[in-house]
Amino acid sequence: MRILGLDLGSVTCGVAVSDPLGMIARSVETIRFADEQNDDAIKRIKEICDELNVDKIVLGLPKHMNGDIGIRANICLEFKQKLEEALGLEVIMVDERLTTMAANKLLIAQDVSRKKRKKVIDQMAAVQILQSYLDRN
Repeated sequence: MRILGLDLGSVTCGVAVSDPLGMIARSVETIRFADEQNDDAIKRIKEICDELNVDKIVLGLPKHMNGDIGIRANICLEFKQKLEEALGLEVIMVDERLTTMAANKLLIAQDVSRKKRKKVIDQMAAVQILQSYLDRN
């Protein structure tokens, strides 16, 4: 059973996938779309799910540090509904606070240049989101 991890931003969506045993997350790609036009990402996510035989999706929920739900979180909740309707798969929301920061620190520790980090940070955040889910389950 493969699980897809997503980190939705305003113009990108980082994508990660689990191994078949559901133990390890790895990066897949960063989907780019027009500003706040995340409907465009759903088509590519569907293709990835079909290619990789995905059974479930984990989507990051960007809560504020105090736990409140803000504008970005509401956009993610709407995206969750769109994904479930379009793909017919369960979409689980996972608290993503500090995942981008953790991903950035990991890339810095690996001496990845700022330019290269910018290209893969969303994928790495998706890996962090998915791996946190896998570790808890």
